[in-house]
Amino acid sequence: MKVKLQFRLKSADAIEDVQQETFVRFYVALREGKIRQPKSLGSYVNSICNNVLKETWRTEPTISLDDDNAPELPSAPFDLSKILDDRQAAQKVQKVIEQLPERDRRVLHDIFFEERDKDEVCRELGITRDNLRLLLHRAKQKFKRLYDDGNDSLRLVPA
Repeated sequence: MKVKLQFRLKSADAIEDVQQETFVRFYVALREGKIRQPKSLGSYVNSICNNVLKETWRTEPTISLDDDNAPELPSAPFDLSKILDDRQAAQKVQKVIEQLPERDRRVLHDIFFEERDKDEVCRELGITRDNLRLLLHRAKQKFKRLYDDGNDSLRLVPA
């Protein structure tokens, strides 16, 4: 995801904003049970990223306005409950990730968050592509199981 965004966005802040919004939407979808096929997790995250990127482009001004001539924009209303829910979802995901074994955390991080080349990850771990596929599948299953079980065992407090 990061590599794709670097080619499409100008600033590091914009890249970070799109990544954070993508992950928040992913975690909300995960919590709501919208993800039914673990095999398509990567493409699902990629499509969310594409949608967020398109929304970002739509909100960017198409012409450059001087500060003197810029129209005053009304302040956008924000939904405090949505922000709180998103923050709680992020906290829950972080707690679930911390419960995963180190190898599972590393595989999920390298493949989904860093979008590293799978052959490179295989070389670092000293495994084959088939083994990586199996590790990734099991890591996703463990994550989902811990996430689903976390409704009772993980108590989140608003930050």
